[in-house]
Amino acid sequence: MKHLIIGNGPAGVIAAETIRKLKPEDSITLIGDEPSLPYSRMAIPYLLMGDIDEAGTLLRKDREHFAKQRIELLREHVDRVDTARRAVRTLSGESLAYDRLLIASGSSPIKPPLEGIELPGVLPCWTLDHARRIAERLKPGNRVLQMGAGFIGCIVMESLAARGVDLTVVEMGNRMVPRMMTEVAGDLIRQWCVNKGVKVFVSTKAEAIAQAGPRLAAKLSNGRIIEADLIISATGIKPNIGFLHGSGIECAEGVLVDQCMQTCVPGVYAAGDVAQAVDFSTGERAINAIQPVAADEARLAGCNMAGHKVSTRGSLAMNVLDTMGLVASSFGQWWGAVGGEHCELVDRERFRYLRLEFNDDLLIGATSLGLTEHVGVLRGLIQTQVRLGPWKQRLLEDPARVMEAYLACAQAAA
Repeated sequence: MKHLIIGNGPAGVIAAETIRKLKPEDSITLIGDEPSLPYSRMAIPYLLMGDIDEAGTLLRKDREHFAKQRIELLREHVDRVDTARRAVRTLSGESLAYDRLLIASGSSPIKPPLEGIELPGVLPCWTLDHARRIAERLKPGNRVLQMGAGFIGCIVMESLAARGVDLTVVEMGNRMVPRMMTEVAGDLIRQWCVNKGVKVFVSTKAEAIAQAGPRLAAKLSNGRIIEADLIISATGIKPNIGFLHGSGIECAEGVLVDQCMQTCVPGVYAAGDVAQAVDFSTGERAINAIQPVAADEARLAGCNMAGHKVSTRGSLAMNVLDTMGLVASSFGQWWGAVGGEHCELVDRERFRYLRLEFNDDLLIGATSLGLTEHVGVLRGLIQTQVRLGPWKQRLLEDPARVMEAYLACAQAAA
């Protein structure tokens, strides 16, 4: 059996290793289009901070790991998938046959339609090559403008601030991390960053970038002109699905998959940032582009590709973010449900925040800030769908009792 995996990020690597454990004699080929050995994009901020070197970004530190596992690494860019012939075509013209195919092609940074976006010194922070070019401009005192304060933007922001630059961040939304945090939480994160010396403008976007002598100048929608030695574009990502046009593989925002991670074409699977899978909370198909979800989907896809039928109830939306020392998290339907109830605990002075979302007597979503001891409890209550009974009213009156509720409900279930 020939297993072909497009994409050598965390999802591709974990799927390959899963297949190898279950199918010791099968052929496995892992395709990536970057010159490096498989690495983690999430490690790039730590590389920029100087906490690790480039070897520290590798997903498997033993450089002979894939050879020992008899997983072939192929450096190619996939141009087309021919599901009728069970083959993929590469940009170099090579045709690769498969019996089972996994699409783990990940995502790419969105390039905003902005005048000056192609100027030297305007970079995303997504690949090792980007990291090298950014590092050249991260001299203490240099001015840096970052466009975007979403999940990825906040991680990148910390690495920039750690290098002693004069940092300004602009975010189109009315708060930081608008797609994973409530308005109160996002505003508290903004204030935390301001207190740390980062200039943050929300409800603001860059309208144009121009060269201004040795520096760049960005015109903002709030009327300001920001001069910068480096501009980071962190305005979001999109799944890499363009090469699937005409393949017969159904796509929407990403590749549509069932609860076994299989596409509409038998024998073809998808996992990771590119997969639009069933969401645990809503039952609808969504992309949860975070590494823990990618790892779970990859193991599931690998098992099914190896002939072991396994399914999932869906991936739980979960985000845990450390922004310059302030840990925030959100789980499930953190935005709430129509007709549902919620409660909030807000301590602005100590940057503590907790919001719980209920549907009937189920906890369906949560947002927390500065309360790391609650992270596992919140996820557990949501994912197990335990009935809270009288504890719902107690939590509505005092959400800080969530640990008590968890222990009481667990004991009752036992």
